Amino acid sequence: MSSQIRDLSEAPRVEPTRRPRRSGYYGAPGQGNSAHISIATAIVLFLIWLAITQMGLVKPLFLPSPLAVWNKFVIAMTDGVANSTLTEHAAASLGRVMGAFLLACLTAIPVGVLMGVNRVARGLFDPIIEFYRPLPPLAYLPLVIIWLGIGEFPKVFLIYLAIFAPMAIAARAGVRSVQVEQIHAAYAMGGTRLQIIWHVIMKAALPEIFTGMRIGIGVGWTTLVAAEMVAADRGLGFMVLNAAQFLASDTVVMGIIVIGIFATIFVVAMAALTTWIMSLLSDVKASNPVSETIH
Repeated sequence: MSSQIRDLSEAPRVEPTRRPRRSGYYGAPGQGNSAHISIATAIVLFLIWLAITQMGLVKPLFLPSPLAVWNKFVIAMTDGVANSTLTEHAAASLGRVMGAFLLACLTAIPVGVLMGVNRVARGLFDPIIEFYRPLPPLAYLPLVIIWLGIGEFPKVFLIYLAIFAPMAIAARAGVRSVQVEQIHAAYAMGGTRLQIIWHVIMKAALPEIFTGMRIGIGVGWTTLVAAEMVAADRGLGFMVLNAAQFLASDTVVMGIIVIGIFATIFVVAMAALTTWIMSLLSDVKASNPVSETIH
């Protein structure tokens, strides 16, 4: 017995396993919240801008101070700039961008889905979209003016063309990303072609479609300035272009900031809407499986 006890005492100790400490080296690369970093970056950039203008390193003609931009913002809200207040300029631009975005949603998404499920449609639309997609809107702006004139519709149509391509391509990519096994399983359950497109393919393609919508609304705002070059008398892009002709850099910077804020709000809202709709659809899918919806 004593020898057994001695053997047990001489046996090597087994250290208890320790749980690894949480650090940035565990988990997927890049995961985690970065909002505080973005806020800190914005604050640092603002402080650099303020310091450069306060020390007089750059002339106000080239870089106005934050106070000058704020004063111009107040003047634009009250007295107006370029024969309209900032609210009127923003309302005109919002109408053009949202009109083009809604028109693209009604046409680009069906075309993209059709390109994904039909090879004939893919052969018809794919060369056209891939040809004009890399072109900047200023390249075909003269042609739009020649064809459609200088009214309100050419402005909306130019933004629409810029939004159409990324939305259609995203919808096509979403349809093509559906797993073949899911389609075969739906066919095995007796689903028709339309049922499979609606209940299987469309549901699987929704994340890509919403991503295309987020990209499209951002592209629409980037095209706004080019669209409002077409004989506009009101709009944020028109306001920036008009101020640039008179070297009013404070108005130019103010207009750029306002356009950027509007674009950011729409992109963030679209991302939140996407998250909400996808969570809602996942709950509906859990309560109503595909087999029940097909039958």
